[in-house]
Amino acid sequence: MGAQKSIHAGNAKIDFNVDFTHKLCAALMLHPFRSSGSPLSLVIGSLCIKHPNLFGKSEKLDVLWDKGLYDSNILIAYRKPRPEWLSQQSFVMQHSVSPEIGVHGIPVDNFSRSGGGGVNLCRFSAGLDLSEPASSNWSSKTSIKFEHVRPINDDGRPINRDLHGFPVTCSGGYHDSMVVIKQESRFAKANERSFTRFTLQIEQGIPLLSKWLIFNRFKFAASKGVKLGPAFLLTSLTGGSIVGDIAPYQAFAIGGLGSVRGYGEGAVGSGRSCVVANSELTFPLNPMLEGAVFLDCGSDLGSARHVPGNPALRHGKPGNGVGFGYGLRFKSHIGHFQVDYAVNALHQRTVYFGFSNLGS
Repeated sequence: MGAQKSIHAGNAKIDFNVDFTHKLCAALMLHPFRSSGSPLSLVIGSLCIKHPNLFGKSEKLDVLWDKGLYDSNILIAYRKPRPEWLSQQSFVMQHSVSPEIGVHGIPVDNFSRSGGGGVNLCRFSAGLDLSEPASSNWSSKTSIKFEHVRPINDDGRPINRDLHGFPVTCSGGYHDSMVVIKQESRFAKANERSFTRFTLQIEQGIPLLSKWLIFNRFKFAASKGVKLGPAFLLTSLTGGSIVGDIAPYQAFAIGGLGSVRGYGEGAVGSGRSCVVANSELTFPLNPMLEGAVFLDCGSDLGSARHVPGNPALRHGKPGNGVGFGYGLRFKSHIGHFQVDYAVNALHQRTVYFGFSNLGS
């Protein structure tokens, strides 16, 4: 039960999408993090405005707005045309509000779900992205941004401590500010039988003022796909670490869809370091349906105690976890449907549903 509409206004294109079904189904299945009597809380949707020639010189303006059950995100990007051999520049401004479940969420049902922990993050960032021209199989992007993070409770009021009285910011106040330089490099190579991908991100916090955060954070992701007769094996390894100043919300959260299935978001652990390994074998059942078996595992490498306030210990997170299971992948011209049945190390069972490429 939803609506999609594209509107052309001169050279600008507006894509409008509202979906009520997600809200209604989730309301029946989940315990809400917060209650709201506003009719707007029933709406989940997105708004996209694209202008390809803002000032008559091929300048591009993108305005994206997404509203979820308990989160929202607004992104504004402005790009000026440059020759292909030069770095492409974009000015980006973003504002988002979302529950901090990965670190402050409370695991329940043998860690198969994560309930709200009463901490939400209101983030504002503004800065410049520089995308270098692609060379062979490599591409890279550099950005420098100012970030302002303000924790709020479920009623929208600023907070500086969680439900147990521990600080939720690095400064100990009601907000953290930082200037972050980020370098991201990507490698991708593929043929008919296999593909290889590798991504490395390095972030450096610059203390332009004495109370601003200074840290170094890196994260990597490597994946390899190989065709084995009619089947396809995909393996991946991700990990990272952070040194220097750290707020609890900057910790690496382990667990959940896209991490270790069978656990709630962040229910395995949250630490200064992490490593997650995933393996999945898919095999065709018919031209439109595939079966899958998978194995996920992850660890915080014993670094949870180095996160301020040690939220992982207070919530009883194990720090290590293994999930395995099977699933189905259905592909059609209207989109892709995915269902996974996962079991964690505590024998708790979880079912995941997913849709993608709808309407494409």
